[in-house]
Amino acid sequence: MKWLCALLALCMLMPMALAAAEEFSVPAGFDQRREDVTYGKLEFKTYYSTACGRERKCFVYLPPNYDPDREYPLLFLLHGIGGNESEWTGGKPDVVLGNMVSSGEAVEMIVVTPNVKAFPAGASSSVNMYSPEAFAAFDFFINDLRDDLLPFIKANYKIKEGRENMAVAGLSMGGREALYIGLSMPETFGYVGAFCPAPGVLPYYAETGLFATDAFKADENYPTFIMINAGQSDGVVGEWPKTYSDTLTKNGTDHVFYVTAGGHDFNVWKHGLYNFAKNIFQ
Repeated sequence: MKWLCALLALCMLMPMALAAAEEFSVPAGFDQRREDVTYGKLEFKTYYSTACGRERKCFVYLPPNYDPDREYPLLFLLHGIGGNESEWTGGKPDVVLGNMVSSGEAVEMIVVTPNVKAFPAGASSSVNMYSPEAFAAFDFFINDLRDDLLPFIKANYKIKEGRENMAVAGLSMGGREALYIGLSMPETFGYVGAFCPAPGVLPYYAETGLFATDAFKADENYPTFIMINAGQSDGVVGEWPKTYSDTLTKNGTDHVFYVTAGGHDFNVWKHGLYNFAKNIFQ
């Protein structure tokens, strides 16, 4: 129960964290490979998705000095609207996390970067990436994750049990899905990270959202660490990250929200990964 006490203590401090959001920073060279650091291994995997009715792909980042007989916490890291399972290579999670593990800022973890565009079995995948059908495929990923990908990872790697050892985070459209998945599956995920999250979680214009505005909040029975970040000059998702933060605050859900220099790019997304990784599985 040590993790729960720590998480509850963190939640009590959250208003202070929100007020001091501008102080979030990353150390120089946090995303640069160093000769004195041991980095993990990248594995390419395929698995059969019953939800999608086809073989699907993912990458698995194993931590430095990976021991197949040891259990590890698990982070799912989700890509954006135009990406796939390889997009996060641009964010160098192996380097960022390898440096953090070496310096004691993060614990060793297994990271999975899946293809989040999950078309249901029988549905055509030949659609414009900005079409409603493509957005729906991203939202459908929750079924593939729950029913197929997560069981596959647990069958092939030793994963620590308990929501305190499970995290989901993503960039842009992946941030939208991380919020959706994390808040919809609170019994599974104890940590949620959304880096420049895309619109669609809440109602907008004439569109319905994944949550009604008053339902967008953490389950009070499951203390959850939630972090949202935004780029100062992000002209793609605009004010949506702050809107999500303001709505969580209005609905009584403590969380971290901060803004950093940059736009809708890996400068901001890597920044988010660093600060998120500092706060999970500790």
